[in-house]
Amino acid sequence: QLQFVESGGGLVQPGGSLRLACVASGFSLDAFAIGWFRQAPGKEREGVSCIRDSIDGRTYYADSVKGRFTISRDDAKNMVYLQMNSLKPEDTANYYCAASARGCTWAPTDFGSWGQGTQVTVSS
Repeated sequence: QLQFVESGGGLVQPGGSLRLACVASGFSLDAFAIGWFRQAPGKEREGVSCIRDSIDGRTYYADSVKGRFTISRDDAKNMVYLQMNSLKPEDTANYYCAASARGCTWAPTDFGSWGQGTQVTVSS
């Protein structure tokens, strides 16, 4: 079964940092764009960051996280990371990663192999 498993979430104070990780099982990541998405209660799932396949490697960020979050990939380990700094209460959500063969389109419907997510809560 092709799926991601996300980890690294938790409770952090505003201004703090977390590093999320997702590991793929059942397939190799290197040919895919990998996106991080988040969904808060009562809100739609939104794209946070995306990294193109291992040959291209270009990265993209939502305006709300630009300058604070950094996406990276380690294809040897079949893993993708999201370093989150200067966290704000509005970053609170369940964070998911997923793969796309269509590049970084931001549309969740273009991505698959969703994991269960990892909860990030930013609160004092």
